[in-house]
Amino acid sequence: MSISLVQKYNVPGPRYTSYPTVPYWDEESFSDSQWQQTFLQSFKESNTSEGISLYIHLPFCESLCTFCGCHKRITKRHEVEHPYIEAVLKEWDLYCNLFSEKPIIKEIHLGGGTPTFFSPENLERLITGILRKAKRANEYEFSFEGHPNNTTREHLQKLYDLGFRRVSFGVQDYAEKVQTAIHRNQPFHNVAKVTFWAKEIGYTSISHDLVFGLPFQTLDNVIDTIEKTNSLSPNRLAFYSYAHVPWIKGNGQRGFKDEDVPKDDEKRQLYEVGKALLSEKGYHEIGMDHFALADDAMYKAFKAGKLHRNFMGYTASKTQLMIGLGVSSISDSWYAFAQNEKELETYYARLNNNELPVYRGHVLSEEDLIIRRHILNLMCQFETSWKDDNLYFRELPEVLRQLHEMENDGLLLIQPNSLVVTEKGKAFVRNICMAFDLRLKRKTPQNQLFSMTV
Repeated sequence: MSISLVQKYNVPGPRYTSYPTVPYWDEESFSDSQWQQTFLQSFKESNTSEGISLYIHLPFCESLCTFCGCHKRITKRHEVEHPYIEAVLKEWDLYCNLFSEKPIIKEIHLGGGTPTFFSPENLERLITGILRKAKRANEYEFSFEGHPNNTTREHLQKLYDLGFRRVSFGVQDYAEKVQTAIHRNQPFHNVAKVTFWAKEIGYTSISHDLVFGLPFQTLDNVIDTIEKTNSLSPNRLAFYSYAHVPWIKGNGQRGFKDEDVPKDDEKRQLYEVGKALLSEKGYHEIGMDHFALADDAMYKAFKAGKLHRNFMGYTASKTQLMIGLGVSSISDSWYAFAQNEKELETYYARLNNNELPVYRGHVLSEEDLIIRRHILNLMCQFETSWKDDNLYFRELPEVLRQLHEMENDGLLLIQPNSLVVTEKGKAFVRNICMAFDLRLKRKTPQNQLFSMTV
């Protein structure tokens, strides 16, 4: 990786789990009635053909991990479990009452927070309550995030019995100094234990989440973490860039100094060496920051051009409608986004009033829908095309003109009706997407909103 390219392109930029990105949502013109109209339209168009997805946010954690950007509430009081599950089931009831037919669920993902903060019995009550009012799609995929320190064999067995076949474990890094800095102390044997349990029980896809660019992290740390990870042979891996955004997260990222965080070329080396090592171990790069073995469903979806990206991250299949349940969850009807209340007490109060707890959102314009498709193509397939007239937009010639410098740097190839990201350019796919981001270009943020792209 050229040092000059890292210095040149390392700028603040979105991660593009949506387009428009959340800071550019038009919240003033958004209304609850618009949201209901768009998700009912999407439900009518897609329920019987592909089903719907559910993302369920379980926000509680027993301790704060300082690298985390998720919405969470820190507590050791497990009596919070029961009322929260009752609230999520109430929210699901409100949606089901609006549907014209029984929903067909293709995907459920439990995220957090720490889903395994909840007891196996309470997770069973949650899932059975959801499924009581729905059907499972023929090829459904249920997945959850597990914390290696508190995921028990009972958690894994109970969720497996409920239909879950995919689990991801947060690893981050195995170096003790790094773990202390990010307040995530978990020894290798804890990760090994839950990984082996999941394999013995029969999970077909086990994922480990690794992070590069963490405070005090060295190249030797990354190599050691990947070697240890490889010894457990997870089916897929996320190798995320640490987002150092203390202006957003406040004191949670102030347990160390800015100079303790690897930057620019030092940080990029952690990724490049890690990526080469993963490739050597048989992991294939799919999308941005994700890798999978050749027999994993995610890699097969990537090769077949069916990989999808949404607020849950990358998925092996697409559903037009994704409903987010729980505090702070984001829903996606394809035509609009909607986010739930972020404060737990307000979330509960809205549900007690029999209201969907949505507090902000964005209805996509025709232009948004076109740009969204291009950015999804780039993020999921490293290429996009405008051969089809409905993917052409007025500003495209100017976008391509702005990308000529990246083409000269060997990061992409511009063809008459398409654009292809090169192997060298995959590390800069966020920068390439930013050239298509018309809302970002029309309104440059006055303050830094995003993490660095490299």
